[in-house]
Amino acid sequence: MSASTTQTSELALLGGSPVAPGVLQLPLWPPISDVGEATLVEIYRGRNWSFGGPHEMKFAKEFAEAHDAKFGVFMANGTVTLQCALGAYGIGAGDEVIVPALTWPATAMAVLYLGATPVFVDVEASTLCLDPAAFEAAITSKTKAVIPVHIYGGMANLDEILAISKKHNLVVVEDCAHAHGGKWNGKGVGSWGDVGSFSFQQSKTMSSGEGGICITNDEEIAERLYRSKHIGYGDGSKQGVFAGGPPQGLTCYNFRGTEFQAAILQDQLGGLDELIETYNHNAAKIEARLADVPGVRVQSRGAKSTRQSYYTLAAIFDEAPTKEIPLARILEAIGAEGLWAGGTYGCVYNHALWNITPEKFRIADGGCPVSEATGVERTVVVPHQFLSGDDAMIEAIGDIFAKVALGAAQL
Repeated sequence: MSASTTQTSELALLGGSPVAPGVLQLPLWPPISDVGEATLVEIYRGRNWSFGGPHEMKFAKEFAEAHDAKFGVFMANGTVTLQCALGAYGIGAGDEVIVPALTWPATAMAVLYLGATPVFVDVEASTLCLDPAAFEAAITSKTKAVIPVHIYGGMANLDEILAISKKHNLVVVEDCAHAHGGKWNGKGVGSWGDVGSFSFQQSKTMSSGEGGICITNDEEIAERLYRSKHIGYGDGSKQGVFAGGPPQGLTCYNFRGTEFQAAILQDQLGGLDELIETYNHNAAKIEARLADVPGVRVQSRGAKSTRQSYYTLAAIFDEAPTKEIPLARILEAIGAEGLWAGGTYGCVYNHALWNITPEKFRIADGGCPVSEATGVERTVVVPHQFLSGDDAMIEAIGDIFAKVALGAAQL
């Protein structure tokens, strides 16, 4: 569909013909394979399902290497990875950890689980990721760490965040739950900070239903992470055999993953590069389609993103002629054209699942206006699976966003 045709078309919401009459079908997720199925049967029959099994150790090592890190520690999910990462540095009661306001609540909940205080700061309007200036302005004598989140399809400005953190002697835990396979300046996300945390929850770009991993280049921290998630056992220990206990004061949990999860992820890891390249290729097509369309833009990839991962494709309607149209109306119009879309998580401190009393967290001075406006009121997201679609699907997605933006006067 040409730009001129899109511009003059009546919106489907108001009786016009939809761009995708049959509604675009979301590709099935998570992916499955015959090889993966056979491996799961083998593990099942072998009865070695947990406790540092060979599939877990192989996957942890190879996933870390794929992201340019030396060590990987596999865990039960992507919340406990954040918790253990902070805990490995002794962060706890009386400490503050800076997190972006626009993220899933788990980023901040991991801080609370340790008795520390999450401090919410604003995001950039371009990437929807942590604003370095807002981050530095929020630092106090109690600040011990920062968790930049590479959210949706944007990448936090690691150069500036790392420089600020070094200046103030802060731990950097990269939340890469949306960033599998992404690279900043040619090097894997998660390997830039002190620890990188990834999630493998059901909808993620790599998925085992549940699961998570920490990666790091620090051998001592890797050992602390392993002991933290494995009730104090050291790496390589056999069940019931104790070569030595955990360091004094290190809180250790049972956050182990299983061989089943690791095998599923190992099967997916081999295809990750190709998948992310496909996502980048197709996202670039949509971005190019919208380049000259007023009223809509695609979330920025990040200043030094050399390969972007995607959890969603995010389109932002914060300029004329769409900026005064309620997001619910824009979503309704997009849906009528044949594409499922939704809003962002919203600000953590306003989320329906955030039941934390005000004295246990802090919102940075000046608040988080970009998160609350652009992030919540103007941003539309569609699942990453759409980016694996064929040329016709990718063209339709670009045309739908363009048609709705160009038809703003009809709304």
